[in-house]
Amino acid sequence: MTQVTRLWPLLTATHRYDKSVSTWQRGHGIQIQAPILAYLIETRQGRILYDVGCDYRKIHDPALRERWYGGFSMDPPQMTEEQRLPAHFARLGLTPADIDLVFLGHLHFDHCGGLCEVCGAEVHVHADELAAARAQADDAYFFDDFAGDYRWKVQTGEYDLVPGVRAIATPGHTAGHMSLLIELPEGRPVILAGDAADLQENLDQEIAPGALWQDREDMAIDSIRKLKALAGETGGQLWPNHDMAFYQGLKRFPEYHA
Repeated sequence: MTQVTRLWPLLTATHRYDKSVSTWQRGHGIQIQAPILAYLIETRQGRILYDVGCDYRKIHDPALRERWYGGFSMDPPQMTEEQRLPAHFARLGLTPADIDLVFLGHLHFDHCGGLCEVCGAEVHVHADELAAARAQADDAYFFDDFAGDYRWKVQTGEYDLVPGVRAIATPGHTAGHMSLLIELPEGRPVILAGDAADLQENLDQEIAPGALWQDREDMAIDSIRKLKALAGETGGQLWPNHDMAFYQGLKRFPEYHA
């Protein structure tokens, strides 16, 4: 029986960029506005956070902004104080100390930069992902984001975090990308695709994300098909990760899915 009680999507920032960042070899010259999301999962065994968004300091401190984004391929995301994780937690009567486990789908700056906000939690990441990040496999890995003294729990393969929350291996966008299957107490399960599928278009048309691990389009498409098959087997809802129209159709914080 699932231990999940509630699921909140958290809007931590927005990011305007060329659509080709999200769709492999298509969408050049089309600007899209994408949500940067984290997901808070309340279970009877503790609270789990899937992804943590960006490091607020790197966006708002002029010196840090220049250091990390000055030569970067995209402009920085847009992030307000109200979108920081502690602000979301406070609206629920929580603090960062109330987060028991952080599960990182991958270690790009817009998914792990906010680790500094929840530095007391146990942090799960795939071994291949941590190795690629430390090797600076692409420019979206900001080494400072994951260089702190965190409580790493480096994983391989697929596993249950708690009953009803299962880690799903979906490499392709990055070396050790992970998605998450969440069995809600009522209704259909939710499958958080993470950046295995930025947009609904990635799922519907089986289009790989625009950035790939060693150009492994085949690996990314295999992961999309795996997620779609899992949705068919479980009756699950597949949630793309950076699709503004899809996000706007979800319940608005502090409302939750259950």
